[in-house]
Amino acid sequence: MHLTVAPVTSHSKWSADIEETQGHKVNYPMIGDPQLKVAQLYGMLPAESGTTSEGRTPADNATVRTVFIIGPDKRIKTMLIYPMSTGRNFAEVLRILDSLQLTAKMGVSTPVNWQPGGDVVVPAAMPEEEVKRKFPNGIKTLKPYLRMGSLPKS
Repeated sequence: MHLTVAPVTSHSKWSADIEETQGHKVNYPMIGDPQLKVAQLYGMLPAESGTTSEGRTPADNATVRTVFIIGPDKRIKTMLIYPMSTGRNFAEVLRILDSLQLTAKMGVSTPVNWQPGGDVVVPAAMPEEEVKRKFPNGIKTLKPYLRMGSLPKS
């Protein structure tokens, strides 16, 4: 989903430009926030930024470049804030989604630079019976508090 502080109708040309220059059609929902209510509620714009998108410039909206991942429990799981000078990294957003789904389902953690299918961190508090069931090929103990393992392919 894409939140814009402009009316959604103003993004039809922008959507066509994305498809033309990037080779991908914008096929996700867009929500217009021309009164800036959502942007202010989530802290993307300060309260003193007014109540309308009219007359605002891209520089005024520079802080509205945040990617939120909200879980089924309606809690924010991830926020990535990108400066105007930096393009968003969709591969990283997808990696984070994969990690969030895996860790919620399997009760493990993912290490730095984890990629889907890679080793995961086995929580120190995980009971040994559960470790043996989830990691039939065994685990590697790097430190007493740091155990790594590979989950079977499902």
